[in-house]
Amino acid sequence: MERAMMRDTPSWILFVWCSFLLAPTITLVGIYHAPVELWVKAFLAMGLLWSIAAALTLSKTVRDNFEAQRSLSRVAEAERILSEYELRKS
Repeated sequence: MERAMMRDTPSWILFVWCSFLLAPTITLVGIYHAPVELWVKAFLAMGLLWSIAAALTLSKTVRDNFEAQRSLSRVAEAERILSEYELRKS
């Protein structure tokens, strides 16, 4: 039994990429034009970059855990089918 793979629409993918590129860019422009000392701008920029890295790491971790759970579910289903087949065979 083949499960249908869920795919994102092209418009959603475009939205996600635009958000990913625009949000940090606009934030960096705001930091650049902020009327504060250079060390404050550097601190804010570092915080922004750290937040982006944390978001990417989190999304990868969530995806990896989902994929691992899906694989384990498939293995468990295969074991169940094999055990039923062996019971019927004997």
